[in-house]
Order: sequence, then structure tokens, then C-alpha cells
Amino acid sequence: MGINIFLFVYYYLFYDLGPQFEYTRELLGSALAWARAPAAVLNFNCMLILLPVCRNLLSLLRGSFICCGRSMRKQLDKNLTFHKLVAYMIALMTAVHTVAHLLNAEWYTNSFQGRYGPLASKLSMLGDSRELNTTYLNPFRSNSTTPTIFVFTTIAGLTGVVITLALILIITSSMEVIRRSYFEVFWYTHHLFIIFFAGLVFHGAGVIKTFCLVSVQTHRANSTVCRRVSSGKSGHICMLTDFNLLNPRLQTWMWVIGPMIIYLCERLLRFIRYMQPVSYRKIVIRPSKVLELQLVKPGFKMEVGQYVFLNCPAISQLEWHPFTMTSAPEEDFFSVHIRSVGDWTEKLIKMVENLPEGGQGPKMAVDGPFGTASEDVFDYEVSMLVGAGIGVTPFASILKSIWYKFKDSDPKLRTKRIYFYWLCRETYAFEWFADLLQVLEKDMEERGMRDFLTYKLYLTGWDQSHVNHAMVHFDKDTDIITGLKQKTHYGRPNWDREFEQVRQENPSSVVGTFLCGPQALAKDLEKKCVRYSDVDPRKTTFYFNKENF
Repeated sequence: MGINIFLFVYYYLFYDLGPQFEYTRELLGSALAWARAPAAVLNFNCMLILLPVCRNLLSLLRGSFICCGRSMRKQLDKNLTFHKLVAYMIALMTAVHTVAHLLNAEWYTNSFQGRYGPLASKLSMLGDSRELNTTYLNPFRSNSTTPTIFVFTTIAGLTGVVITLALILIITSSMEVIRRSYFEVFWYTHHLFIIFFAGLVFHGAGVIKTFCLVSVQTHRANSTVCRRVSSGKSGHICMLTDFNLLNPRLQTWMWVIGPMIIYLCERLLRFIRYMQPVSYRKIVIRPSKVLELQLVKPGFKMEVGQYVFLNCPAISQLEWHPFTMTSAPEEDFFSVHIRSVGDWTEKLIKMVENLPEGGQGPKMAVDGPFGTASEDVFDYEVSMLVGAGIGVTPFASILKSIWYKFKDSDPKLRTKRIYFYWLCRETYAFEWFADLLQVLEKDMEERGMRDFLTYKLYLTGWDQSHVNHAMVHFDKDTDIITGLKQKTHYGRPNWDREFEQVRQENPSSVVGTFLCGPQALAKDLEKKCVRYSDVDPRKTTFYFNKENF
């Protein structure tokens, strides 16, 4: 924001006060500065907009550099938020830039028609003299040239219309309601960025012309170089007769060429991964409409909580969808759990359901893995894991990895305690994860580490029949829904009570709070982390981390 403000103010003053633009301002007034200042801000933000979506670059920064501490990695996890903020700035500056240029076109017309005084009229006529062979300040050369004709007959005007339309389509299709309900619309219209950047480079050609001011005495002897134009002010202004196209300090292509090359390398790497073979180890369809795919890919290495992008050419060769891996790094395969939401997932599940006995699944391409906030879970002494619905997937990977680390007596395991919360609307959603929890529950008891894993399952979508059933079987040792010793809770967690309990049980620990779930829950948990963190760094401190795709 600081750089944006600086660029706007600097270039506004540069064009509004610069002596080389004095005659141009006679034609356009302050609209010149109002057009060029947003253009400079647009160049800067168009340079930034591609970088947050270069997933491999972010993973490299996140996982490879030792200098990336916890705070830096937390910022990298907010890449999509940053991408949206940059897009908002582009939209705002585009609106200001467009309005200013519409005023420029109108004022060019009025200046040519002599409505703004004799100086503006004479400046508009410059360029007609064959004797001096001058270029011209005013691109409107006849009364028949209207702003509409000018916009659709010049490169700057045509490219401006194209990139503005592309930007409108990209932004409107990125709204939350469209992205969630019609993902394909969002996906395809977002690729209009190719047209946007191509038009942007051509649009950056300067259309504003400059000249140099000199004194009358300087060229007194050379009347062919210098001629007087009455300004209506005291004295005369003598100007060089050659007007040059404005060459900005940094033209548009200079701003965006670097990020464009980085993004092209990103897409090339994705294409190479797309061509690498992927085989199925196991396919499981759960009654809860959750598809489990166990996949094998040569040279594939992962960390806990990471995610991959999947592409099924039989459904669409262009669509890639992110899925968190539920397997552990210690396993010789990687797995994903896919819930039926949207056209793409529904088509994939139907294809798998129609497979013959023992048949291989459809061809699948995999891009990744990519890092997320959950990678840092083992950097904390105490971790709170909160999953909502299918959002439990990154924590499946974490809990599996913990089981392997205990099994192998890994001395590098720094985590001393884990609190796990899972919120689900339907009872059948617990089924595929309950088996893992049963294994962990049994293993912790055998090792005498019952307090290491504290888990609580919450059924948020329940009715009276569920309550009555639970009351009848209340005296059973295991839960009637999951079969676990820990009973299922009905309703939503009291987060104040949960955070207070964690703080009391870990009076001098750094607690990492990890969420994979909706934004409303994220805001609530982030506030709780701030409220229950002690000012004294030697006491309990909570750090909030959220999965972003």
C-alpha cells in the first residue's frame, strides 16, 4: 500500500507540474495526471498479480529456505488473500484510468474545436505545417473524429477496451457465490488473464507527446527551429517544433516481463508433471459419497498436510482441482479423499462407480505437492487441530504420521501434545476417519501416553432422534456413532472453554492452532488465539494457521 501511494503521488506530481507537459496540460488539464498516475500503479500491481499463484515458487520459498521463519511462512500462506487485494487495486486504478482517458478524449475534441482558447487551438493545429514538418500534440485531426471513433481506431483505444472487458469478466466470475456454485465458469474466465496481459503490453505504448521549453533568446537567430505562439500571458513561449512520444521511465512490458517468465516456467513445470504417469493402488467408495484414491507416482515425495492438484482428462483437460493428501510421508503411496460437491467431483465418482470389477480408474494427472500451514504442525510443542467436515483431511495425514513416528520411536518428534476437534453435520461423515482414531487410541494406551492425543468429535447436524438413541445407549463403553471410547458431542464447541483448558494444561507452551474449514470459523478461532495468548512470552501463546487453496 505504501508503494502504491508513493507511485500515485510521484507520477501525479510529475505530470501535473513537469514543465515538459505544460502545453499538453493546456489541452487536457488535470486529466493528464489523473490518467498517468493510475497507469503507474497499474504497472506495479500487474507485476505482482501473477506471483501469488505461482505455487511451485511459493513452495520453494516456504520449504527450501532456512531464512523463512514462522512469521514469513504465515505470510506465504496468505497468498490468495494478497492476490485478491492486488486485484482490487487493479480494478480501482483501471476505473480511475478509464474515466480520465474518457475526459482526455473529450478535451482533445474541444481543444481542436477552439473551445478552450487560442493557445489550445493553435497547439491542436500544430503538425499541419509542411515547412516545419512537425508532429502533433492533439491526435484528433478533424471535426469528424469523435471520442468513440478514436477509441476503436487506435491501438491504445482498442487494447484498452479489450483488457477492461477481460478484467470485468475475471473479477465478476471470481465472486464467492459463482466460484463455489459454478467453478467451471470461474476457472475458464480466469484464463482471460492471457488476453489481459497481451493487451496490456500493447496498450502501454505512449500516446502522450512531450516537448522542450526554451527561451526566445536561445533561438533568436534560427527562426525555422523556433516560432512564437501567443499564450495569452505575458511574453511568449518558444518551443522546439518536434514533439516526441512519451517514453515512460519504465514501460509496461518492463514491469511485467519478469513475472510473466516466472509464470511461464510454472506452467511448463505443471505440463511436465501432467505427462508423468500415475497409477492406482486402491480405490474405495465410502457410503458417505466420499471417494478415496490411493495413487502411486514415481519420484513423488510429500510432507504432512500438503495438497495436490488433480486433473482427469476424461472429464476436462483444463480443469485442475486441489485436494489435501490424507496419507503420511512414511507410506509408499499418497491418498486423497474426494467428497461429491460440484460437477467435476460428481462425474469422477460416477466414472469410478461404473468401473468393472478390478478395473483401473480413469487417467489422472497430478501436480504437486504444495506446502500449506499444516506443514508446521511438528514445529509446535502443542497443537490444536480443528477440522470441519471434509476439512479433516490434512489432519488425517498428520495423525497417521504421528502414529508412524511413535512406532519408529522417532527422536526428532518435538510435539508433546495434540488436541483434535472435528465438526461434522452428518453421522456417516465420521466413518472413514474413525478407524484411524481407533488405532491411535489403542496405540497411545499401550504406550502409556493417553494424554498425548485429546480428541473431540462434534455432530452439528442432529435431531431429537439422535439424542434419544444416545440416551438409551449412554452406559456403553464406546460411542454409538464412531465406536470410539471418546463419546461424540452434540452441537458446537464452546471455544472459550476449550482454549482456557488448553492454556491451563500447558502453562508455558507455544500452541499452534490449525484450521481447515470455513472462513466464519477462522475469524472466530483467530480472535480466540489473540484473547487467550499471554502478554508474557514465557507463558502460553497461541498462533493461528489456516489452510488456503
